[in-house]
Amino acid sequence: MDWLTSAAPVLAPAFGALGVIIGAFFSYRQVKRKGDTDERVALAQAKVNSDAAEGQTYVEAMKTVTAGFSSLLDQQRGMLDQQKVLLDQERTMHAQTVERVNLLEAGQLELTREVRQLQEEQRRDRRWKAAALDYIRDLRGLVAKALGRPAPEPPEEIAADVDVTERV
Repeated sequence: MDWLTSAAPVLAPAFGALGVIIGAFFSYRQVKRKGDTDERVALAQAKVNSDAAEGQTYVEAMKTVTAGFSSLLDQQRGMLDQQKVLLDQERTMHAQTVERVNLLEAGQLELTREVRQLQEEQRRDRRWKAAALDYIRDLRGLVAKALGRPAPEPPEEIAADVDVTERV
């Protein structure tokens, strides 16, 4: 152990220097670790910020797409509402047209019935007129024979019909 005592003046500064070097190494290592940790934290923070910005961009893009689709849906709803209004107008016009057609058909049926009735009345009047003219002609003939002179002239209203009948 004597050698240790004799080496003490050399060993003490060497161990002191070694302690300083080891202390500097530990201090360096601590600073390096803190720097690495700060760098990792900064990288993680940058990544988080980048991810947040990317997420925010994605959210904004989705909002834009959603707003676009909502706008498109609103336009389509508006067009559907317009089409419903047009369809309702068309249905109303169709119903009015059907009503008019039904009214015209009813009028046509009524007119057809009236025409048939008038035709029947005309046939009846023609038969009556023919019978009346035959009767008048017979009476004129009888009056002419009974009196021995010509029968009196018929009134103006029937003169043309009576003369036509006598000629026939």
